[in-house]
Amino acid sequence: MSEAERLADAVSAFVRGFGLHRPEQTPCGFEAGVADAHALRELAGGSLRQSELVVRLGLTKSTVSRLVDGLVERGWAERQAVSDDGRGVLVALTADGEDAAARLARARAARMARLLDAVPDDRRGDVVEVLQLLEEAARASDPGRA
Repeated sequence: MSEAERLADAVSAFVRGFGLHRPEQTPCGFEAGVADAHALRELAGGSLRQSELVVRLGLTKSTVSRLVDGLVERGWAERQAVSDDGRGVLVALTADGEDAAARLARARAARMARLLDAVPDDRRGDVVEVLQLLEEAARASDPGRA
């Protein structure tokens, strides 16, 4: 088996083991999809132009538009016109959205703590370092990102 095949098997096993293949909830058990959770995390820092959300999430405009539609439907976000830009759209969390983002942050922190607890103390730094290395390699090797 080649190194590329071994990596593919390891990544697939991690995705399943961590729960990333479940579209209805995040790996920490939060009641939304992974993309929704990423959007909530970004918006928890304050309102953003929808175009900035596209950049931060690394998704297409139409995908982010549908994602924001879903957040609005759930009562977690609202769209606002940008006063100095007739075409600009600002996305902000509602009070319910802020509550959802806080619940997500707590669930995420608890899941990460449980995950690290299952890693030997002397290997935890290695795990974080390898994940950072893989993230950099993923970005550098993705032909869709320029």
